[in-house]
Amino acid sequence: MVVQSPHSVESSVPTAKNGGRRGKGSSEKENVSGQRRASARLLAAKERAEKALSIKRGVEVLDPEEDGGRSRKKANVESEKLNLKDAQNGSPKLPETEPKINEKVAKMVERAAKIAEGLDTTNANAPNVVEKSAHIKVKETIRLFNKHYLHFVQEEEKRCGAVKVGKKAPKGKKTKKRDVSEGDGKGKAKRPDLKAITKEYEHYIFPLGVAIVLSGMYEDDLDNAEDVVYTGQGGHDLTGNKRQIRDQVMERGNLALKNCVDQGVPVRVVRGHESASSYSGKIYTYDGLYKVVKYWAEKGISGFTVFKYRLRRLEGQPTLTTSQVQFTYGRVPKCPSEIRGLVCEDLSGGQEDVPIPATNLVDDPPVAPTGFTYCKSMKVARNIKLPSNAAGCDCKGVCWDPKACACARLNGSDFPYVHRDGGRLIEAKHIVFECGPKCRCNANCVNRTSQRGLKYRLEVFRTPKKGWAVRSWDFIPAGAPVCEYIGVLTRTEELDNVSENNYIFDIDCLQTMRGLGGRERRQQDASLPMIQNMDKNDEQRSESVPEFCIDAGSFGNVARFINHSCEPNLFIQCVLSAHQDFKLARVMLFAADNIPPLQELTYDYGYALDSVYGPDGKVKRMTCYCGAEDCRKRLF
Repeated sequence: MVVQSPHSVESSVPTAKNGGRRGKGSSEKENVSGQRRASARLLAAKERAEKALSIKRGVEVLDPEEDGGRSRKKANVESEKLNLKDAQNGSPKLPETEPKINEKVAKMVERAAKIAEGLDTTNANAPNVVEKSAHIKVKETIRLFNKHYLHFVQEEEKRCGAVKVGKKAPKGKKTKKRDVSEGDGKGKAKRPDLKAITKEYEHYIFPLGVAIVLSGMYEDDLDNAEDVVYTGQGGHDLTGNKRQIRDQVMERGNLALKNCVDQGVPVRVVRGHESASSYSGKIYTYDGLYKVVKYWAEKGISGFTVFKYRLRRLEGQPTLTTSQVQFTYGRVPKCPSEIRGLVCEDLSGGQEDVPIPATNLVDDPPVAPTGFTYCKSMKVARNIKLPSNAAGCDCKGVCWDPKACACARLNGSDFPYVHRDGGRLIEAKHIVFECGPKCRCNANCVNRTSQRGLKYRLEVFRTPKKGWAVRSWDFIPAGAPVCEYIGVLTRTEELDNVSENNYIFDIDCLQTMRGLGGRERRQQDASLPMIQNMDKNDEQRSESVPEFCIDAGSFGNVARFINHSCEPNLFIQCVLSAHQDFKLARVMLFAADNIPPLQELTYDYGYALDSVYGPDGKVKRMTCYCGAEDCRKRLF
């Protein structure tokens, strides 16, 4: 997935060296968005040789070019190597100097690692330094907020669950106050979004304004799109006639915006618009970051004191989304007859709970996707025997106590999901353990979130340069499961010599957990100790190349049409439910951001520069047309 901060969502999909597999059967001038995940078997021998040599020499190897300058290989540096020059000059190696030398080398290694990852900006002239764009910084901040928000949602769900259990205590048994943890009382509840903001802005003076809504409620507001005069909070008539009936006071929201001026903190501006189709009578659009330039007090139209705040939109942002979102909502069809360019009403043929239409406004005459058979569940190659079902939990109804649930204990004695919006993953993990066939809980259990199939209205559509693509008609919240990557489960080695198969996805759960091949290691959880005692032969065999993969060339689901992006809105998460074999984990696609309707769904294929070879053995160089602001341009 896209390069992000340690708190951001990262892809678990490997860097591909795929032996000449091209995207969706497209020509070489089509982009990487057509390319599928493929095996790295072709260069496995070379990687093993390099690793063996590094271990033998005990030398730190930093390779900023591998994986687009983002990966690094780690080994120990022998102090004897560092003093080689002194030894040659006849200078004795002094034991007392070793700690200083090692400390210096450690700092050099750390600095080099940061430069390789584009995190060190102390030397602006260094060629490997990558300055993150403002767009990426904002996206990372929002993703961090979403992670904190879902963590606090989980806390509130636990609190409410504990209160509910306390109320259901038998009549003859009194519940002691100490049985309910401090903060579980009704008066102790706090909004998860406000707690998340406090976490994000912990070094600032509070209260602090983070977002405002312009919806026409105050008579003194002045909205000129890029320049806004915002009226403070309080003192207005709640009957809806917008009139002020008392003076405003410098407290709560008014004080928060004043602190924004004093501390130079910008605010997000949201605009409300009348909409007959909305249940609330309005729709809301996010229109970017605004700087609170100044504030003052004056007599308003009704003669009462009001506080005014001048906000000016920050430069370098995308155009205002107000008109765009209204246009988007207007384009969402209500029935198949309203779909423009419809070439297939349901690609799944009725297999999915939600139909998947296909549209084509590019080709003349328009054609539908062909060359594959849609399947809702995974097919298994004949030579693969799946592990037997793992022992499940003993929870009744739904799992709610993570300390009592055997499956939750595998996730670090916590549930990876919250109930909000039908189930959302709090953050990306090495592996997620879900309840399985032998668990006593039912289908409504929160720890079965990824097993419920499609719930969003997805559309497969034709693009001018990227072939087929996927978008949703519905809003998808961050952390929500979108779909599973489905195909034929097979051994990677059997597909190494297969050309023109562009839908191969390596199951690299073990490699991600080990941080191998430049993969970004995620939050360490309870799953890591479980692989410490893995069979050494299996580990060595799977270290360079994933042993199993999913081939969606002939059989697959909607996931096979999802394109690459250098700045994706989906991320990959390996999930185990029926068994606990990491090499055969399920591959799920989750929303990395809040995704508005009709935005194309994408994930990062993880290709490195000059890493894909054609049948002739030469490096394939193709242009990326993902359109991301921080696009890597040429991925291979």
